[in-house]
Amino acid sequence: MSEPTSRSLGATLTEAGVEFAVWSTHAEKIELCVFDAEGRKEIVRLPLTRDGDEHRLFVKGAKPGMRYGLRAHGTYDPDRGLWFDPSKLLVDPYATEIDRPFQYDPRLGMAGEDTCDLMPKAIVACDVAVPPAKPLFQPGGLVYEIAVRPFTMLHPDVPERQRGTVGALAHPSVIAHLKRLHVDAVELMPITAWIDERHLPPLGLTNGWGYNPVGFMALDPRLVPGGIKELRETVAALHAEGIAIILDLVFNHTGESDRHGPTLSLRGLDNPTYFRHLPDQPGTLVNDTGTGNTVACDQPATRRLIIDSLRHFVEHAGIDGFRFDLATIIGRTGNGFDRDSGTLRAMLTDEVLRDRVMIAEPWDIGPGGYQLGNLPAPFLEWNDRARDDLRHFWRGDNRVGDLATILAGSSSIFGREGRPQTRSVNFLAAHDGFTLMDLVSYAGKHNEANGEENRDGHNENFSWNNGVEGKTEDRAIQDRRRTDIKALLSTLFATRGTIMLTAGDEGGRSQQGNNNAYCQDNAITWVDWSSLDEALIGHTAWLAGLRRRFSAFGDMEFFQGNGDVVWFSAAGEPMTVADWEAQNAGLLGMAITTRDRDNNRSTRLAIVFNRHAADADVTLPHSDQHGWSLLTPAEETPPLKRFRLTARSVSFLLET
Repeated sequence: MSEPTSRSLGATLTEAGVEFAVWSTHAEKIELCVFDAEGRKEIVRLPLTRDGDEHRLFVKGAKPGMRYGLRAHGTYDPDRGLWFDPSKLLVDPYATEIDRPFQYDPRLGMAGEDTCDLMPKAIVACDVAVPPAKPLFQPGGLVYEIAVRPFTMLHPDVPERQRGTVGALAHPSVIAHLKRLHVDAVELMPITAWIDERHLPPLGLTNGWGYNPVGFMALDPRLVPGGIKELRETVAALHAEGIAIILDLVFNHTGESDRHGPTLSLRGLDNPTYFRHLPDQPGTLVNDTGTGNTVACDQPATRRLIIDSLRHFVEHAGIDGFRFDLATIIGRTGNGFDRDSGTLRAMLTDEVLRDRVMIAEPWDIGPGGYQLGNLPAPFLEWNDRARDDLRHFWRGDNRVGDLATILAGSSSIFGREGRPQTRSVNFLAAHDGFTLMDLVSYAGKHNEANGEENRDGHNENFSWNNGVEGKTEDRAIQDRRRTDIKALLSTLFATRGTIMLTAGDEGGRSQQGNNNAYCQDNAITWVDWSSLDEALIGHTAWLAGLRRRFSAFGDMEFFQGNGDVVWFSAAGEPMTVADWEAQNAGLLGMAITTRDRDNNRSTRLAIVFNRHAADADVTLPHSDQHGWSLLTPAEETPPLKRFRLTARSVSFLLET
């Protein structure tokens, strides 16, 4: 196997025509298939010339808009990991645009069955570069996770023809909502081309999340009908309002799935190289992802494809950063996870990528797959322990010390080896799992609509239902749930580091108890803007304003213990060992030194948490100033030294 050259792969447009280049070690021959303007009729097949492991062909006079596919010849022997079958039309891994979405059909996986009529065709694109610019997002900000289609399908102000698309995010009403919440970056769930898992069509379901990719660069026409131009214009519109865009990308597996899956691209071009197999069983795919296959990210050709994909989105759309699904896979080698792997190192040192924000989901299901805190800096990492411990605290399961650890940036995880900064992305809920409203409304999952008899999805969500399972008209229970959501949100926004909020959670969005709604492209996942709780949205916006106002929350440095943080009890005294270890403790005070950006002065801010079902009298720490003023959405109270903290709530106080 040879190292990839520095010459471009894919379709490179020149004034004289187009050079097509494909990488494959094991293919005997690769053909370019050219189609008519509608992508229906094959016009001609042209053989590529082999140059090492690269196969190249220059087509004189070819122009932008030309539709094409690939066919690879070689041995067909799945038991040896070889899937060459020239009856299978393949999508160029470097395609940046395709003419239609992928649709699953069993024939896509049948040997000898021609799939020309079933496959999207790649389009030769004339990609426009954007001027280089520093990313807008900085660690410590608020990331807002969006599934593009569910977020915009029911938005009353977005024109119907634009709903469900990336372009809808540039609508003034959508931007106004983002700005109201002081969003620093939107994180778009996958928008590259994907295919349904094969078990979904018989159930009448479709994949609505996109975590089953085929192409790493080509945008899905259902979400981005205007291609890279639409993405570029949306990025520009959000940038103009000070909002960054982060893309959630999937490099850990492809929609070609297991041995019984379809042959669409990488499998047909060079299955032994692009996918990981058992060492002594070349026909057996490793399944560290739980999706049927695992991309071999340590292979030089795969590494090049990943880096080129990231560069494409930066150079042609101005993307500020990336979040990586099951990111441990990217660092896997034949010996397991390696935080210094060539691919991770290349992502962080590439001249185009090195200033982009990188966010990892630091786990997979393979051996040694849980790597929270072990990704190389400056990767930010989804902190599922913080998620679970915050839920545990408000459910009443654990001690206040666990809460304090999260509030301080999870130094026990990210401060190993004397590291001075947190890299935690704190969150309460994400696309995968309960919504925030369902967290306080359901004691168990309800995934029956997924067609798997409620076997799918996480079984333990550390949730509670406040007395009734699911939707209820009982006003008292509704009020308790709203109170709990406010307390949870207040806690999240008080944590040190980067925070993430999933779209709709600020307004009480429910998925009817479904905690694995990837296949529900319908009212279960679509945000019903008309039913969102305005009081919750207002509370979230106020919290986001506090986080913007006070610098300490977004500071990535750990507390130094020099008075920059004081933990205190209800009596206003520093916490003792007995206070920390008390089994029934449910009240914690935190006073931090911070800069108030409203007046650019150093001050102290106190946050007090009360998870008990009863109000509590709280004495505040000694102040050399006039006392403490309670911050509320409406006003700041006159100075006080003690106050009554309502049940299951969080209060913020400013030293005056």
